Amino acid sequence: MTEESEIICVTCPKGCTLKVLHEGNEVVDVLGSGCKRGKEYAICELKDPRRMVASSVRVKNGIHPLLPVYTAAAFPKPLIAQLAKDLRQITLEAPVKINEVVWADALGTGIDILASRDLPAS
Repeated sequence: MTEESEIICVTCPKGCTLKVLHEGNEVVDVLGSGCKRGKEYAICELKDPRRMVASSVRVKNGIHPLLPVYTAAAFPKPLIAQLAKDLRQITLEAPVKINEVVWADALGTGIDILASRDLPAS
């Protein structure tokens, strides 16, 4: 049985409302895409939704107690809560350099967690 879902595409500034016809996780058709990226976005959003994640981790002996971090690539949406929980357990030692890998292969996804800024020692 074919179902219809509505998704707002965020791949470009247009913000098209896509109508996705699907049978379970199998996409039958995507309607309403204003650019060629819309269809691919809808398929990915239905089969394997991902998001960029930004957070912070604790730092010892730094000029600030927290360091902003981000995912090197879009992270699987079902794992984001566990990622946030595990990031709260990380404590780094200053100094830290921008784009330094804070956590390699987070949760076995192959996606690294990177430092968003330099954080010198105090």
